[in-house]
Amino acid sequence: MTELADTTMRSIDAGDLTEPLQSPDLTARHQTLRRAFSQFPSGVIAICTLGPDGPVGMAVSSFTSVSLEPALVSICIDRASTTWPKLSTARRIGISVLGAEQAELCKALAARNADRFATATWHASPDDAVFLAGASLWLDCRVDRTIQAGDHDIVLFEVLGTRAHDGHHPLVFHRSTLRTLES
Repeated sequence: MTELADTTMRSIDAGDLTEPLQSPDLTARHQTLRRAFSQFPSGVIAICTLGPDGPVGMAVSSFTSVSLEPALVSICIDRASTTWPKLSTARRIGISVLGAEQAELCKALAARNADRFATATWHASPDDAVFLAGASLWLDCRVDRTIQAGDHDIVLFEVLGTRAHDGHHPLVFHRSTLRTLES
């Protein structure tokens, strides 16, 4: 039987390990935080609905499952978003987990003042949720509630239906770059 090595733990002041965020320059502070937060890889989704003039949607990288009962997922949305107000009152919202081949579509969905769906193949449900072809997962959702959190809102969605599309590898956002996962 192998014995565990005797190790000594010592306390380290966190101030010695981290960069302080006390800069009076908000731009510098936000850049530091963006750089720090970008170290965490995340999947990328599209949230879409059918509006009076066609599909409306945006790319989101702050997505997570929340609860199995009731079935809930969440996203975080910048309060300055001009697209979210068009989505927030929709009867249903389609969440499409973007696949590895959808980097250009993701960029289009994140662009300002562009036809975000010009190259997209999409399907609308009878309740106006819009789903993107090529995604690895579709979730049919409705807004459950919104929680204010700093300069963002945390939006909880009730999941009403799912459809997985096997064979699609996910698109990942890491260090401010869209990437794919190797099998």
